[in-house]
Amino acid sequence: MLDAKAQANDHLRTHDWYRSATRWTQLTLAEDDPVKYDLAQWIDIFKRTRSNATCISAGGYVAYYPSKVPLHHVSKFIGDSDPFGDLVTGARQLGMHVMARVDPHAIHQDAADAHPEWIAVDKEGNKRRHWAFPDVWVTCAYSDYNFKFMPEIVRELTANYDIDAIFANRWQGHGVCYCQSCKTNFRTATGHELPMDESLENPAWLAWTGWRRSLLSRLVVEWDAVMKSVKPHTSFIPNMGSVSLTEFDLDIIEKYCPFLCVDDQGRKGVEPVWMSGRNGKRMRATFRDRPAILITSIGPEEEYRWKDSVTTGPEIQAWIDDGTTQGLLPWFTKFNGVVPDTRWIQPVADSFGMHADLEPLLSTMTPTAEIAILDPATTLRHHGQDTRRVAEADDLGFYMALVEARLPFEMVSDQAMAPAMLDRFKVIILANSTCLSDEQVQALEAYVARGGSIVAAHESSTRTEANKPRNAIALGDLLGVTMAKAARGPVKNTYVAINGSHPISDGFEGANRIIGGTRLLAVDAAADTSQPFLYVPDFPDLPMEEVYPREDPKGAAVVTREHASGGRTVYIPWNIGGILWEVMAADHSRLIANSVRWALNKRPDIEITGLAALDLAVRENHAGLAVVLNNLSNPMMMKGPIREIYPVGRQAVSIAIPTGKTLGKAELLVAGREAEITLADGRVTVVVPSITTLEVIHLTWA
Repeated sequence: MLDAKAQANDHLRTHDWYRSATRWTQLTLAEDDPVKYDLAQWIDIFKRTRSNATCISAGGYVAYYPSKVPLHHVSKFIGDSDPFGDLVTGARQLGMHVMARVDPHAIHQDAADAHPEWIAVDKEGNKRRHWAFPDVWVTCAYSDYNFKFMPEIVRELTANYDIDAIFANRWQGHGVCYCQSCKTNFRTATGHELPMDESLENPAWLAWTGWRRSLLSRLVVEWDAVMKSVKPHTSFIPNMGSVSLTEFDLDIIEKYCPFLCVDDQGRKGVEPVWMSGRNGKRMRATFRDRPAILITSIGPEEEYRWKDSVTTGPEIQAWIDDGTTQGLLPWFTKFNGVVPDTRWIQPVADSFGMHADLEPLLSTMTPTAEIAILDPATTLRHHGQDTRRVAEADDLGFYMALVEARLPFEMVSDQAMAPAMLDRFKVIILANSTCLSDEQVQALEAYVARGGSIVAAHESSTRTEANKPRNAIALGDLLGVTMAKAARGPVKNTYVAINGSHPISDGFEGANRIIGGTRLLAVDAAADTSQPFLYVPDFPDLPMEEVYPREDPKGAAVVTREHASGGRTVYIPWNIGGILWEVMAADHSRLIANSVRWALNKRPDIEITGLAALDLAVRENHAGLAVVLNNLSNPMMMKGPIREIYPVGRQAVSIAIPTGKTLGKAELLVAGREAEITLADGRVTVVVPSITTLEVIHLTWA
């Protein structure tokens, strides 16, 4: 039964409750927490972090409430207590929203004995013991365990506790399962046997990705229906990775997921800080107006999985703050209810507090940009975990080049290329959108016919949406190229030579050639194009005495075209994005930035001078415009954890004033004062004296 204070907050239990759930605390309990955790400490953490929502471990692998569902393992430490219920009550008394966390990826021995068909099977036919805790078994995500057993738990939690949603972690399965049920169901649905590898040339693998997508989408629908049959305002919220929108049917997500959770908890290996905010752009690329949350771990996110640990405070803040910059709502997760190391609490409170202070303004504004990278969902959906990051290398390289150039940009999914979506931008970038359907190609052609510009690279549009090779570049008629030879490589010691004077070759003074790529397409260019760079024909890299070119440059390495509509296109027929991401050559970053600026065909709306590495976001509403400046400048920018924050000095930000608008006021929101400005030529230049972590320029129109 709800207490009186919880009943007073019944206005929160509406279908749009999630719109006021903007800062999340997640507590993932360990089995012995019922006798060890401190409830009062967690209520205090809710308050200190200004959290208005919480996600609390409830059930699945272990139940933290007295579950009555047969074979649902209740914590052996629970006794007569109800830790989940106590945390729910405490949160509701603070007026918070509550989501119950379930984890269905493993079962204990009693459940395995009763239902061996629930256990996942590897390709050798062995039932899968858990890789980290062999006493238990990995479940088959496509079995009755998820489709019949877990709905009983979902129903019990929704009926007995004052929750708004159920959040599932590790619910999508762990690769291909070879149990008899999966074999039979897959064969019946597709006519294929289960794939034994993730080869993109294997039709069974491509069929499996589609079959899995269909089943998981159905699971979202069924769990959500169970909840709504008990409490109509509730929802099932699936946990997602940064590319999860490629794994589900978009119409299912649009109908059943009122907000999106991105489980990208921190940096792993060599990874820049801006990878955090990139998740926000990716989610907006498909669902522009849907709230998206970034889950941040307080521990390091390395392969060695120190899950019950604490990374540095500045690293936690950097990840949260870049998410805030790009519109992601903050969520932190603590594994284990016991808090032996409290160093994380204040940094989280500081970043959550900054979000709380900026939210009243930024939540009323819409992200805007002149430039967008096309998120190649049609390509990435064919990849598994082992190949996906390699497939994303070109996109990551272009992303890094635009950050370095301090050009504000968004992303748009190739699954959402309606004219209204594309026409928000003046330039669309295809870093390596290998797989495109004929309809997608036609949408891009129509975009340029309406005056838009495109920068495309590498093997964009050389395969169909089903990942079948084409014999031509489908966008070739638009770009002014025909494919002479398919991509070859990897090759070494390649170069591209500057060919005459062109804005794309600006800034390379003193050089007549720069390093090239490692995978090269040969193309013939149409007569109405220009070729600012040409390939230098291959020559040996050893012996050293043989390292010299034998032939003059020939063959287009960059192709530009101006269209009657006013749009422009640039095509770079080699892996400039992927090799930039790997080698980080400054010339490649400059070449990408020059190509985008030339395609833009105007002075950018936002220009910044000053020494700093910044991640930028621009937002606007009818009353004004905001430019968010996130300071990335740090010796640990590319590899965490950040030890301390390095403030940067003076930045001059030149902003175009929209036609018909007159500047009323310019403020620095984090500094809390009016800004020093100058007005000239329809632009305002705002001086930002320094930035510690974040600064927001807010312009209001008169």
